[in-house]
Amino acid sequence: MNIYTKTGDRGETSLVGGRRVSKCCQRLESYGTLDELNAHIGLLAAEAEGMTLPGGFIRKLQDDLFTCGAYLASEDDRCPCIGPEAVSALEKEIDRMEATLPPLRSFILPGGCKAAAEAHVCRTVCRRVEREVLRLTDEGIRVEPALLCYFNRLSDYFFVLARALNREAGHEERCWQPNKDKNNKTHTHNEKKS
Repeated sequence: MNIYTKTGDRGETSLVGGRRVSKCCQRLESYGTLDELNAHIGLLAAEAEGMTLPGGFIRKLQDDLFTCGAYLASEDDRCPCIGPEAVSALEKEIDRMEATLPPLRSFILPGGCKAAAEAHVCRTVCRRVEREVLRLTDEGIRVEPALLCYFNRLSDYFFVLARALNREAGHEERCWQPNKDKNNKTHTHNEKKS
């Protein structure tokens, strides 16, 4: 099988079922971003090699994301979607890790060991996947409700995983210290005057 087919050289590709669409249509944005997330998860697994990262769970996540991508590439339900059980599995894993971590008392800045930093990248790309899938629903395309729950929970998973990886590596979490003026008001970038 050749890796190149030349059928997409003019900016189009086929959905599951054969319909040709632009490579910048919203369906492709959603499952293309999902593919980006899956690649980052692969990098996270490589960075965490030798740590007690639940490798079997990570591999299951990658399989689930392929299932999600096939579902998003299908217009006629030819490809099944993940269900509520995948959301429950994420919640159990989050609860398991959180039980070993100190309580969260402030916002945490991304960083620490390389694996934790990559987990934060996974978290942010996952949020982008969620937004891209929401745009599909804005276009009137039906999306399984479990899918949006899954991406919302998956982002939470990567946040907690980053904390757990930093704890295992002995990296202290860096908490956000907001800048405050004389009146003790917090400034955001948009509020600062030039």
